[in-house]
Amino acid sequence: MSPHRRCGYAVAALACVAVAGCALVRRTSPPAIPPFVEATFAKKPFATYTIPTPAPGGVASESVIGTVGTYRVREGDTFMDIARYYDLGFNEIVEANPGIDPWIPAVGTALVLPTSWVLPCCTYDGLVLNIPEMRLYYYRRAPNGTTTVITHPVGLGRDDRRTPRGSFTVRGKTVNPTWIIPPSIRAEHIKERGDARTSIKGGAEDNPLGKYRLELSIAPYTIHGTDIPWGIGMLVSHGCARLYPEDIARLFPLVPIGTPGQFVYQPVKVGMRGGAPWVEAHEDIYKYRPPLAPRALATLRKAGVRADASQLRAAIGASHGVPVKLTPG
Repeated sequence: MSPHRRCGYAVAALACVAVAGCALVRRTSPPAIPPFVEATFAKKPFATYTIPTPAPGGVASESVIGTVGTYRVREGDTFMDIARYYDLGFNEIVEANPGIDPWIPAVGTALVLPTSWVLPCCTYDGLVLNIPEMRLYYYRRAPNGTTTVITHPVGLGRDDRRTPRGSFTVRGKTVNPTWIIPPSIRAEHIKERGDARTSIKGGAEDNPLGKYRLELSIAPYTIHGTDIPWGIGMLVSHGCARLYPEDIARLFPLVPIGTPGQFVYQPVKVGMRGGAPWVEAHEDIYKYRPPLAPRALATLRKAGVRADASQLRAAIGASHGVPVKLTPG
């Protein structure tokens, strides 16, 4: 997938549809936002969500977080800047705003901010990264029967160096990690730009690992920062997960060594909010072609919800990255 391709998706999720209900939209009229520069991104707002702690292996009774918002384009804005400030990936904001130029959007255009998510099923502990949506979730259980959730967008592996599926634990943490360049990547660098370095020192401006790195038990894959924030929400890495610098700075001190995690592949997610089922769908970015509707129906049955396959397929077609409410049959 080209990093800069535009997604020609419909965003019917934001209008009432007969079979899928309506997306939950928050009309956002924020106070004056400073110009989009690094100092602004370093102080951008973060959200923390709380859900009732699910039973092991079960579907969470409340598994839709956040609300969809809106943003009016200012002079000089790009999708990349807006996405970063609202902690979205480039893929998410493009998907939610079809037909709008992501590089020079018209001043005054009202954009959809897809800041609501169905949680991937059904592990609600530690780190869970859902590959198709390019988003990481971190769950921490509290002693009062609740679980806090924070979530951040990520950049992932190119199609020829895919981010893997599977379970892991966090085995180490490093501040200002030195990047030891693998021979295959070094060969690419030599061919593309004549760069024959075998390592890049920690803290260097062009170190692609950024300032913080979480080492995983499925080496060589890691979760780390980046020296190129605009790659978040794109398939640009050699398999590792990249976060915005300010996001990894938030996440790094919260995640202890030994934290469990999973890389999952769920293009379609279904969850519950207020007793009603919700559906969120994303592109099958690695073209694994999983059976979307049957898996989603199985999850709904696990939650005790009866749903019609045709209604579910219609909701999947209407979502395109934004949760939509499903009216069960």
